[in-house]
Amino acid sequence: MKRGYLIALMLFLFIGFASAATKECTINVSMINQDPYPAMPGETVKVIFQINGVSNPDCGTVKFEVKENFPFTIDPSSQNPITINSGIYAKNYSSFYIAPYKIRINTDALKGDTPIEVGYTSSSLIGERFKDFTIYVENTKADFEIYVKDYSSATSILTLEILNIEDVDVQALTIEIPKQENVEIKGANKVVVGDLDSNEYTTADFEALLKDGDISLKIVYTDSTNTRREITKTVEFDSSYFNGRKGTSQPVWLYILIPLLIAAFIAWRIYRKKKKKKLLHH
Repeated sequence: MKRGYLIALMLFLFIGFASAATKECTINVSMINQDPYPAMPGETVKVIFQINGVSNPDCGTVKFEVKENFPFTIDPSSQNPITINSGIYAKNYSSFYIAPYKIRINTDALKGDTPIEVGYTSSSLIGERFKDFTIYVENTKADFEIYVKDYSSATSILTLEILNIEDVDVQALTIEIPKQENVEIKGANKVVVGDLDSNEYTTADFEALLKDGDISLKIVYTDSTNTRREITKTVEFDSSYFNGRKGTSQPVWLYILIPLLIAAFIAWRIYRKKKKKKLLHH
């Protein structure tokens, strides 16, 4: 008989422990959507989080928050943090809470999976719990390789070659040579070269008196989000590469021959006219 009581007591205790375990508050958060995909720097992205476990009244008051860390900030239209009173869900309905957020992305965000952190607490949990998710951001920043393609000391014309080395197209590309010691610009110090697709190149001409050394350049362009961006580049100028180039100017004899040929052609035309007049008189 005593053995039967002992077994019954053990079963009662086991059921009690199991019941307590099922009532323990367990919060689980997942990110179920990102729109648009990929997200773009300078724009907003809609993100939906699903908070599971809040149907359990033992969780008490649950607080959920998206942490603002670069490059993400919460749009003022989104509530943050969110307070949830657990255990208010009706039978046969979803036992989770849907938390939609509109998140702004900094214009300097880099390409790739970018971490975003959330935190949550409840009346029955000790301390705040954290979880990381990722939002995929597309790159809109361009980068360029720039070279001195040509320089003529006779005309003072500097030709720069610009190559778009990134995976993005740019618009309204402008090249500027700021004031500096070894460059004396004659005329405009800015050249608008226009649109430049990925892996394409273009040139920009400046009139300048140059000394050997580095030339600092300012490059301004418009990216695919219509954001005006600016980067600084430095190119090296060495005049020895451009001195005495045969391909940069025409031979001296050509400058003498061309005027002689023109003069001979004019003289021949005059001679023909005079000869024609004499034949008409005869």
